[in-house]
Amino acid sequence: MIYLCKGYFNAEKMDARPQHEIDAVMAECEPHLKEFYNSGKVIIDAGLAKETKSLRRENGKVRVTDGPFTETKELIGSVFLIEANDMEEAIQIALLHPTTQVSRGEEFGWRIEIRPVNYFTKNE
Repeated sequence: MIYLCKGYFNAEKMDARPQHEIDAVMAECEPHLKEFYNSGKVIIDAGLAKETKSLRRENGKVRVTDGPFTETKELIGSVFLIEANDMEEAIQIALLHPTTQVSRGEEFGWRIEIRPVNYFTKNE
């Protein structure tokens, strides 16, 4: 089964820090990313830019608005797809990701959401 994992962060907390501090935290991620990728279960891992557009059909027309639209200060900073037999295995794989391994991530509200993907077919 395929699982979509979304990595969240608190943009205000990260933006409040000097760039050299953010760069140092990101450098801590590298060895964890290598272990994560070496699991052989990562299909794709991508970081997301802050810019967001939302498309919504309303009254017969498609409206394009700026985003993100969230009730909290959290933003989705990354997404990745993994392959696992079940949710428990998906959790074990996601635990390898820097979001859960780098302790400084707590300061920035890092967290991961895992969701099964239904009706997904993988091109072989």
